[in-house]
Amino acid sequence: MFRVRVTGTALTLAGVRCRRLLAPFVLLGAAAALGAEPSRGDLADLSLEELSNLEITSVSKHAERLADAPASVFVITAEDIRRSGATSLPEALRIAPNLEVARVNANSYSISARGFNNTAGNKLLVLIDGRAVYTPLFSGVFWDVQDVVLEDIERIEVISGPGATLWGANAVNGVINVITRAARDTQGGLAAAGSGNLESTGAFRYGGQTGDDGHYRVYGKGFRRDNTQLANGNDARDSWERGQVGFRSDWGTSVDGFTLQGDAYQGAEDRTTRTDPNPGKTHVSGGNLLGRWNGDLAGGDHLRVQAYFDNTERDIPGAFAERLNTYDVELLYSLKPIENNAITWGGGHRVAYDYVTNGTVSFLPPNLKLHWTNLFAQDEIALKDNWRLTLGSKFENNYYTGTEFLPSARLAWKPEPQQLVWGAVSRAVRAPSRIDRDFFLPAQAGPPPTPSLNGGPDFVSEVVKVFEVGYRAQPSPRASYSVSLFHNIYDKLRSVEPSGGGNVIANKIYGTGDGVEAWGSYQATRTWRLSAGALALRQRLHLRPDSADTVFGVAAEGNDPKLQCTLRSSLDLSDAEFDVSIRHVSALPNPGVPAYTAVDARYAWRLRRDLEVSVVGQNLFDPGHPEFGADPARSEIARGAYVKLRWTF
Repeated sequence: MFRVRVTGTALTLAGVRCRRLLAPFVLLGAAAALGAEPSRGDLADLSLEELSNLEITSVSKHAERLADAPASVFVITAEDIRRSGATSLPEALRIAPNLEVARVNANSYSISARGFNNTAGNKLLVLIDGRAVYTPLFSGVFWDVQDVVLEDIERIEVISGPGATLWGANAVNGVINVITRAARDTQGGLAAAGSGNLESTGAFRYGGQTGDDGHYRVYGKGFRRDNTQLANGNDARDSWERGQVGFRSDWGTSVDGFTLQGDAYQGAEDRTTRTDPNPGKTHVSGGNLLGRWNGDLAGGDHLRVQAYFDNTERDIPGAFAERLNTYDVELLYSLKPIENNAITWGGGHRVAYDYVTNGTVSFLPPNLKLHWTNLFAQDEIALKDNWRLTLGSKFENNYYTGTEFLPSARLAWKPEPQQLVWGAVSRAVRAPSRIDRDFFLPAQAGPPPTPSLNGGPDFVSEVVKVFEVGYRAQPSPRASYSVSLFHNIYDKLRSVEPSGGGNVIANKIYGTGDGVEAWGSYQATRTWRLSAGALALRQRLHLRPDSADTVFGVAAEGNDPKLQCTLRSSLDLSDAEFDVSIRHVSALPNPGVPAYTAVDARYAWRLRRDLEVSVVGQNLFDPGHPEFGADPARSEIARGAYVKLRWTF
């Protein structure tokens, strides 16, 4: 292993407005205009027009063009990920301008859409190849155990806004769907390794063929990320290392064939500061196995059946340990009974066996069998003059509150082939989790003393009603953009109420969330592309008059910036690539985190057709900044650099 030390004078950018971030790209434009023609094709695998024609599946659960999807959806392509220099899935998600991604420390992230961002975020549904990566402990995602070989990702579809009608409870503010390449598209070998001053990574994958229509791939990958530092210069003791192996096999095609895939992982994370009298490591492990059959039936109907098993284990010494076994099966049927109607219906059942070993925090009962059952239907109706109406509803039954009703209606109009106007009205819920009903934290003697905290036996589902409008257009082959506005009305959000000398979890917060999301791309020259995006958010949350929550209040629901914006430049040179990204995030209110601006850059060149070397710099003009958490215990995200070698054979 070798290490790279990054030095230099810090450039203070935190107070810069988003519009001022455009200035550095003027110089890049001059370079693009004066530079030599590249020796290998166009800038990216996909032109802007081809990107508009890209087929996605997350909005309607069937293939449709991105340009026709009536939702606020951003697609992260494989080319985007490669040119970003990202080393992990959470870092790759920074590309999406409609997501809030904050790195808490070396091993923890806080990720959300349209607000409510915290380390136990519970209003975002995440899928990897159709498998929901969900924990019933807090209705969210453990980001430290979600991983894939980044080179094997085909695309990541990011929907901001509710997806409950198709995807169920907890798809409240967004859906992230990570879709990996079919095995036939990953034939041969790949080896990638990188190392720098903050982390080291390595991955190997090999794909082959079985029979006339069967293909497979196997892979292994691992990484280590070093400790972050606190503002006082001490190590945060949060280093992270993990290894993962897996496979995928496909027979037939994606619309008429069978897929079998699985993964297994194991890792460890430091979790304490040096002053903690009980230092230790969090140990994580797990594995999953998924099978999916797609079949074209007579008359143009289509049937998909999917089932998976997922095991996760987490041991936090002294706090608690959990073993979760999840079994899930779902059926999806698509048909076109008459010319102007396309109906999609289906259902599913999930069972989770959750086993907890209690420590300083407890879940009572410690062992619990949870279940979810759903039935949904959606009808897309083609109207006159390029209007399209989509009506859908899902009934989902959960262990805690019974059956929830999740309807939606979407209307889309195409005044021109390259324009789309759409609007939607939806209802979504966040069903109770174990932390809402079964959690128990005993009183602490202090100092300062803290009362007990108990799950609320009467806690019910959080509810949101969402109103959205959007416009997407490609005014020329060189430019495209999307703008969405939303108004969310929240009710029965989680609060903490005093009760009998302690605190109990209840539903006494309500409010609204309003915002605008916008992004676009411009092909300045054949070899230079600019992309920009922004998210402006305003939340107004309130305690109900009968609430006595003075401990956490509305601040516990999340900590969100009012504004974040990104700019990316991708430039092709002769046998080389130069990529720059700038992201600005305004200050977080409570706990207060200063605004910051981060500049990342990547320079890559091909030594041979099958061999690429890249140098990546992260947070180049800032020695370190916090992105989330309360001072003084929060981590500083430091300047970093690494070198990566990628070989295909």
